[in-house]
Amino acid sequence: QVQLVESGGGLVQPGGSLRLSCVASGSIFSISTVGWYRQAPGKQRELVALIIRYGTTTYADSVKGRFTISRDNAKNTVYLQMNSLKPEDTAVYYCKLSQRGNDYWGQGTQVTVSS
Repeated sequence: QVQLVESGGGLVQPGGSLRLSCVASGSIFSISTVGWYRQAPGKQRELVALIIRYGTTTYADSVKGRFTISRDNAKNTVYLQMNSLKPEDTAVYYCKLSQRGNDYWGQGTQVTVSS
């Protein structure tokens, strides 16, 4: 049973930073692709950043240059460092692990960017 637990969300002022963590259990983490997604009220869930098993990363245009995804296979953890946050980054952030044709989601963590 694969389980994902996100943490690190919160309230931050515009221009601030947060680091989200996604800890996985029950998976062969090192061979998995992990992505961070977000869903704002009234909007569809969208991909924010993706990291594959060999460390190659992909970012949404809206976060390029501000967000960085990284992984620590020894800790079964993927991070999302978010800098220069904007009000439009406000959303629930989810991590998704993809392995052997299956997708697993975490419960989400709220990020609110507001003054």
